[in-house]
Amino acid sequence: MKKLRIVGIYFVLAGLVVLSLGTVVLTKAQAGLDSLDAVYEKQGLSLSYDENGNFVDRGSIDSGNAILSLLTDDWKYPLNRKNLDPNDPLVNTPDELMVQYAIISYHVMHGVHKVVLAEDVEYNGEIFAAGEYEVHVDGRYWGDFDRKHPLYGQIREKAWSPTAHGLLAEISAGVDADYQAGFAHFIGLVLMGFGVMFMLGGVGFFWVGKEK
Repeated sequence: MKKLRIVGIYFVLAGLVVLSLGTVVLTKAQAGLDSLDAVYEKQGLSLSYDENGNFVDRGSIDSGNAILSLLTDDWKYPLNRKNLDPNDPLVNTPDELMVQYAIISYHVMHGVHKVVLAEDVEYNGEIFAAGEYEVHVDGRYWGDFDRKHPLYGQIREKAWSPTAHGLLAEISAGVDADYQAGFAHFIGLVLMGFGVMFMLGGVGFFWVGKEK
């Protein structure tokens, strides 16, 4: 029937439009992923592994496990450990970026900083004598410090320095960009698939209409 043939033509045209749109989205997404890979290559940041393929931090398996625990247990990040490949230590996936994020955060929160009091200071009924102190960050985040405390108030800026904040912000942006490019890549493939389906359906309608 003529109507079926017309419907078939519309389906084919719609399929071409959707296929073209999917191709554009896929091309743009792939360009974004390629650009991210180029950035990762230039940065040359790598994770460390021992001879048995275990993730380590500064040569320590225990420290490496503590970092992964921070990421997966404390932050509930769904880490795919298959992306931690000792044969490809370059940091170039969202999972590896998040491990790097955890590395920086772990060392910030477990650092030790010197504080010098020029004179005795009283705070909340406790006397802090003049002198030099080694103060542990003790797992504190930026917002966990008592800024009025004579010791912790000073190490807050030393531990969570502008450099630390900047590095973490840069990694967060990288993770977000990687996920967005990956999602766009997926959407492009889906659109192309729908485009092909519309075109095949249109051909089918046209063929049936022709037969009748």
